[in-house]
Amino acid sequence: MWEYKKYLEYPVNITKPDLKYRKLLINAIGGYAGELAAAIRYLMQASTMPDTLGRTLLFEIGTEEMAHVEILYAMINQLGGNENSDDYKKLDPETYTNNGKGIYPTDATGNPFTVTYLASTGNVLADLSEDMAAEEKARASYENLMDLTDNPEILAPLSFLRQREIVHFERFKELYNYYKDKKIQK
Repeated sequence: MWEYKKYLEYPVNITKPDLKYRKLLINAIGGYAGELAAAIRYLMQASTMPDTLGRTLLFEIGTEEMAHVEILYAMINQLGGNENSDDYKKLDPETYTNNGKGIYPTDATGNPFTVTYLASTGNVLADLSEDMAAEEKARASYENLMDLTDNPEILAPLSFLRQREIVHFERFKELYNYYKDKKIQK
């Protein structure tokens, strides 16, 4: 069972609204390399791991990915500032039509989140390979987002999130090698 503590894993304090960047940042939640897909994927795969070591790792990382979604929501909300609806309408009338000022998981071009982003084969090595690839894609996505801003209030949490992708990749790689050495695939 999860215990919810009412603070972010990394603090967010963005003081200057930026509606254009807000729209781009939503990709880190709902895009193909986003945190939402990773969280769901890892939580689904956890039950198919052959032992407690694998199940625990996937549940822990899947849970942390949900914390990353929470960080991103905080960033997106703060990037919206107290801007009025007219600003949202001008920036992105298509999204405004469907969601108003609400946050809806999409990629940066507006394509909605889809379960086709999830991968779960039941083959331990195949799933962990996909998980390592997912972490690398997320890392690259964060680096691309970081290239699009010079705002230190945005760069700091993105840097934290990027670093966590590297740590997750390494943890998945260790588990992959452990199962490969033990000749466990299913």
